Amino acid sequence: QIGPTFVGIQNYIDFFTGAKGMPVWTLIGNTVIMLLMGFIPQIVVSLLFAYWFTNKRLDLKCTSVFKSIIYMPNLIMASAFSLLIFSLFSNTETAPINSMLISLGITPTKIDFFAYTGSARGIVAFMNFIMWFGNTTILLMAAMLGVDESLVEAADIDGCSPAQIFWKITMPIIRPILVYVFITSLVGGLQMFDVPQVITRGVGGPNNTTKTLIMYLNDNLFNKNYGAAGAISVILFVVCAAFSL
Repeated sequence: QIGPTFVGIQNYIDFFTGAKGMPVWTLIGNTVIMLLMGFIPQIVVSLLFAYWFTNKRLDLKCTSVFKSIIYMPNLIMASAFSLLIFSLFSNTETAPINSMLISLGITPTKIDFFAYTGSARGIVAFMNFIMWFGNTTILLMAAMLGVDESLVEAADIDGCSPAQIFWKITMPIIRPILVYVFITSLVGGLQMFDVPQVITRGVGGPNNTTKTLIMYLNDNLFNKNYGAAGAISVILFVVCAAFSL
């Protein structure tokens, strides 16, 4: 026989039941956990920075320099940035993080950060946070600069506190941009691949707790299981399209 063998929807059944690999809910759980670990601090820090940079009362100096610095990680290739973080947290006593911890007396010996679920997921989430919070800050700044200054002045004259102005005026007005940031982060998080792939050397360790949907797809491609990989691609397309719509 020449060409692929038609199996109907068997690849989809195998994917959802975990008949020929990892259970789908484990992969989705890993992806969502790391997504939330990176996204929640990302949105909080971005809102804070955007408010600081656009608040005329604070009159911060050198804001252009700070904007450039926080956006810079977004310009670096994720794979290159991942290699840098991997070298910082590597399992050697001469690695910068381990060396610092030992010299400060915090730990007597080296720590294998990638051997523990919490630290491995935390490093992946930290990477995604560092890479994308600058871009999110720029988007939220653009939204806040679109807030009518007369509304803020009127609220100030009426005796509103800065917190009340932020939550009652600024947040409702920038809500469309917040929704956009949330959806794009969610879709991007579902496609998380390069950072955990490089950080964990493609293994998704420890015990597959950092293996994402796209890493599992890549495993199927590497093993020439193109039918299963195609099924995962279609499922991801449908999910991302639904969220986008």
